[in-house]
Amino acid sequence: AASTVSGILRRHGLLGPGTRQGSASVQRFERGEPNDLWQMDFKGWIRLDDGRRCHPLTVLDDHSRYNVSLEACPGEDGRTVRPLLVKAFRRHGLPRQILCDHGNPWGKGPSACGRQEATPKLEVWLMRLGVEVIHGRVRHPQTQGKEERFHRTLKAEVLDRESRWRSHGHCQREFDRWRRVYNEKRPHEALGLQTPSSRYRLSKRPYPERLAEEESFYLGDDVVRMVKGKGEITFRNHSFYVGRAYSGSPVALRQQETGVWDVYYCWKRLGSVDLTKASKKKGRYHSIRNNV
Repeated sequence: AASTVSGILRRHGLLGPGTRQGSASVQRFERGEPNDLWQMDFKGWIRLDDGRRCHPLTVLDDHSRYNVSLEACPGEDGRTVRPLLVKAFRRHGLPRQILCDHGNPWGKGPSACGRQEATPKLEVWLMRLGVEVIHGRVRHPQTQGKEERFHRTLKAEVLDRESRWRSHGHCQREFDRWRRVYNEKRPHEALGLQTPSSRYRLSKRPYPERLAEEESFYLGDDVVRMVKGKGEITFRNHSFYVGRAYSGSPVALRQQETGVWDVYYCWKRLGSVDLTKASKKKGRYHSIRNNV
């Protein structure tokens, strides 16, 4: 049995302390500059007096632990999150990357080709802004450890100190008050007892009020195809599934070698198609490689 072998190796000092079953070591990280990475997540919902729910949305700068956004939301859908991100972008500028889990609204749903949808609509909008969305491993909340720790502090210092939450406005007032304390007055142990605001600075990339045209990212030799309603494109008599989130948008195919083309949306390489391996069966969608 594997456990017997592990026990023998451990008794002879051949296994390190981090190799015990179920206790894999945590890889800690910190980005070197503010706005290189933001971590974003929802804190578990709280119930309001009228029976509705408040879903606190939290966004944290990875380098400084500065709380970029703390918003009282009525839900966890993209229509709620997008204007709040615009608000944060206008105030702080754009980050290079945003780290999310796989929950709403950046999670994955079923696609037309029977696989998990690779990209939600919110992520496509962020791509067009030049912000890359990355995801932690499924069921590994420690990837967003700074967010998890922030949520513990928020719960202890705000959520658990109120027995009644009257409305979303009540929540937001308390969130705003505490956010100033957290960012500007409360010393942070992981920062050598400095405050997050002492390490944070605004991004050098301002939020563009008008988005660049998608075609402006493509090269002269690219073959541009419009993504159809079900998320597919047609190229050289084959149908390839790109994703419903891209429906109505142009994507570019850029040849790499004979029969192999990379697929781009704006600056982002989504994957590739290999015409030499594509079936000619009518009505069949082929997924682009590395897309899921």
